[in-house]
Amino acid sequence: MDAWPTSHLPKLPGHGHTLRLHDTSTAALAATPARPAADGPARIYVCGITPYDATHLGHAATYLAFDLVQRAWLDAGYDVRYVQNVTDVDDPLLERAERDQDDWQVLAMRETALFREDMTALRILPPYRYIGAVESIPLVVALVQRLLESGAAYRVDQDVYFDVHAEPGFGSVSGLEPALREAVFGERGGDPQRPGKRHPLDCLLWQAERPGEPSWETSLGKGRPGWHIECAAIALEYLGSGIDVQGGGSDLAFPHHEMGAAEAQVVTGERPFAHTYVHTGMVGLDGEKMSKSRGNLVFVSKLRVAGHDPMAIRLALLAHHYRGDWEWTAQDLERAEARLEHWRRAVSRPDAPAADALLALLRERLADDLDAPGALAAMDAWAESALAVPAGEPTDSGAPGLAARAVDALLGVAL
Repeated sequence: MDAWPTSHLPKLPGHGHTLRLHDTSTAALAATPARPAADGPARIYVCGITPYDATHLGHAATYLAFDLVQRAWLDAGYDVRYVQNVTDVDDPLLERAERDQDDWQVLAMRETALFREDMTALRILPPYRYIGAVESIPLVVALVQRLLESGAAYRVDQDVYFDVHAEPGFGSVSGLEPALREAVFGERGGDPQRPGKRHPLDCLLWQAERPGEPSWETSLGKGRPGWHIECAAIALEYLGSGIDVQGGGSDLAFPHHEMGAAEAQVVTGERPFAHTYVHTGMVGLDGEKMSKSRGNLVFVSKLRVAGHDPMAIRLALLAHHYRGDWEWTAQDLERAEARLEHWRRAVSRPDAPAADALLALLRERLADDLDAPGALAAMDAWAESALAVPAGEPTDSGAPGLAARAVDALLGVAL
């Protein structure tokens, strides 16, 4: 599957700092990667969309956060291997297609194309590999076969389930209290009450053919992949085990990332599957989490069609720290549009103050758990000083260009 075109990444003098990110599994900051750039590329897997309603601001905020990770790593001198999936066959997609009397494949292709357009407009750096669930079916089948052979998977009727207790460290990724796991599992796509399972938390690896649903003929029988195994199979194929970062929204920590890590660790025998698990906060609207089920979505494409500059949309998202839950309001975009205009006026001034300290501060803020609001404040201060310079005051003629390149390379905002 094709991703989207990359945007130009300006060269900056020097190198950035080691990026520290909050690790969900330890509830502490961790250096990422925890090794020199000369020892190989930085590897990150981020869970992609289920393409039936793209791209809302919750999506955009998540992929923007991991775009900043890529930018910080590249600035620090690392090669980056970033893989993202598309869950282009799954129950929510099929349900939406049935509701709208749409062909599920057409729906998936249409929404994925719109997602690519939005990512391009927002200047999100594309993944090194962009892989759909459908095209990864052979990888999934091979992985499920290995789990069956090891005894970590079993059949219930013709479906195949993963025995979560085959992984001794199960539960360590999310840190979710054991008493809550079954309820959360049921709320997020699991089937804890299904008869015949060894344990309520055991998750579906391969779903046998159901009437009226898509299926593929394989050595496991005719059917389609489960959700969690899809990401485990793709990540292992294109990145290997022991990746630097596994990322996604906070609602994926359990069960999705917990299950995927357990499956990968049982198969490979290598632990941990990811050294750092990074999760973004939820974006709300009108007092509730923005979600497809509630229908309270603000779409990037609709904001663009209404004439809003994608760079203002990006700035509106950057104004909130990636880990915090927050609520979108019209004022977010108004403030971002004013900020963008302010910055553009500042970098158009030939008589601007030096920008070396600004570059250093932007790098410092991003390295500290992606403190994008702090980085915006640093650029605000520089812009204010640039616009306040009296005519004839000694200035740095290269400063506006350096400031614009720094904001572009590190924050992804084209001025």
